Amino acid sequence: MAAPRAEVVIDLDNLRHNVAYLDGLAKDADTMAVVKADGYGHGAVEVARAAVEAGATWLGSCSLAEALTLRAAGFTVPILAWLDPPGTDYTPGVEQDVDLAASSITQLKDITAAAGKAGKTARVHLKIDTGLSRNGCPAADWPALVDLAAKTANIEVHSIWSHLAVADEVGHPATDAQAERFDDAYREALAAGLDPRRHLANSAAVITRPDLHLDLVRPGIAIYGLNPVPVPADLRPVMTFRSTVALAKRIPAGESVSYGLSWTAKSDTNLALVPVGYADGVPRSLSNRMHVWLAHKRRPVVGRVCMDQIVVDCGDDAVAEGDEVVLFGSGDEGEPTAREWADTTGTIDYEIVTGMYRPRVARTYSGTRR
Repeated sequence: MAAPRAEVVIDLDNLRHNVAYLDGLAKDADTMAVVKADGYGHGAVEVARAAVEAGATWLGSCSLAEALTLRAAGFTVPILAWLDPPGTDYTPGVEQDVDLAASSITQLKDITAAAGKAGKTARVHLKIDTGLSRNGCPAADWPALVDLAAKTANIEVHSIWSHLAVADEVGHPATDAQAERFDDAYREALAAGLDPRRHLANSAAVITRPDLHLDLVRPGIAIYGLNPVPVPADLRPVMTFRSTVALAKRIPAGESVSYGLSWTAKSDTNLALVPVGYADGVPRSLSNRMHVWLAHKRRPVVGRVCMDQIVVDCGDDAVAEGDEVVLFGSGDEGEPTAREWADTTGTIDYEIVTGMYRPRVARTYSGTRR
């Protein structure tokens, strides 16, 4: 069997551990495992299966199409879909018992129309904007939305919900302000005759704000083992990105490497060519700024990251074609991590792992597959 050119390995046992840990933190609330964007690049169906096995009682998707993919894979737990463009036909979602979010009267009417077509009651989650100023109903329009929802016969309002803007900044006063606005919105929903459940907590709030766990929590990045807050948490990274040495060679002092000749060897050295590049998820901005784990050591990548390949300086150590190269992983042995890539490039680890969903990158699974 040929060695992988570019591969992400997803540790399902680690994912189960993370879900069980987070579910334990929010023991008085249900847990929704967020598996949007193909499970943050980890594979939505496999991730969802492991998450449900570990105690998640809900699944969260972004689009209706993502939710229907999960239904087609056999999941019967509640699934929430929360963002689709105007004109979306929600009828298949209602038919498949997908919970749907509404942030406006227009969206609520679209869902109501779909319920009529399906001949079923649609279960709806009304979203209030509490300060993120992204999706969600503005406070000024909220009374009209909850009033219409209470008077509409073929919908059931399961929950009201919102999303936190800075829960990853522990102690930021905006989180308390959002919580207060959310409570106001809840009281308005009650006054309109609704009796909804509530959900507000993302990964960061699951870890740091037990007062905001309410009825349901929605951990996303944390189930993949990446901690969004500078607070210790028993999370285990789930994704490892690896490749192999395609070619090994020795060059003399004074020779340069890759496009632009941006790195020059100060002494004779051994180089390892690794067949991954920016087409495979390695940011070009990591040129001359990253390391890999090869032959039991962290080693620098030298020269520019190319579309299909990078070059590793191995000094006088011997490496061979076919040797495994870990580009990022758990960090347990000293290998780079997704967080290290994110910190170096000025982004977040969400973007790094989600960006590994690429046609040329194989995805395999380790751990128990039940």
